[in-house]
Amino acid sequence: MIAHLHGTVAARDASTVVVDVRGVGYLAHVVPGEQMPARGEPVELHTSLQVREESMTLYGFRERSSLVLFELLLTSSGVGPKLALAALGTHRPDVLRTAIAGGDLATLAEVPGVGKKVAERLVLELKDKVGTIEVRPMSATTSPSPGPDAEPDTLAEVRDALLGLGYSAGEVRDAVAGLSVEPGATTQQLLREALRTIGSGALDGAAR
Repeated sequence: MIAHLHGTVAARDASTVVVDVRGVGYLAHVVPGEQMPARGEPVELHTSLQVREESMTLYGFRERSSLVLFELLLTSSGVGPKLALAALGTHRPDVLRTAIAGGDLATLAEVPGVGKKVAERLVLELKDKVGTIEVRPMSATTSPSPGPDAEPDTLAEVRDALLGLGYSAGEVRDAVAGLSVEPGATTQQLLREALRTIGSGALDGAAR
């Protein structure tokens, strides 16, 4: 079991990162749009190795809270890694935990692939597992602003993230074209908006 990686970034895009650990490169799938260090910079990831009959896939997270919630979501029937990543790409871990604990179906249904029935199942199966929730107000200034020159790169990261989640080129093109990019908008904010515009049906297959 690979539970932790500490090395340097050898390659990256919006949905994967290759971590060089003493000459061995580990490919980890990450939350779409999550900020990662530049190539050659040090990085530390908490990881989850998912083993299937045909593959072994590594998922990496900057924060342990994201890893814990990712693995918790996987314990719900019908939830696969892609859907769990989509959930973490749509809402922060504390928002997801609060929604599950409080039975907030509307917030859970904002995740592509999570309709009313899936949201109800998440609440039913995970409500008692998320633990005590401490709700803390989030400041709008907690995320760094990329600045005007970063807008094209930010949109490119959103495109890569959506493609990494399995959306078609046409769906990605339409979703990105419909974004209203405000000054200082982050990749994560724009990705959430794009996921909402695409709708809830495109990732149904990811829940299998």
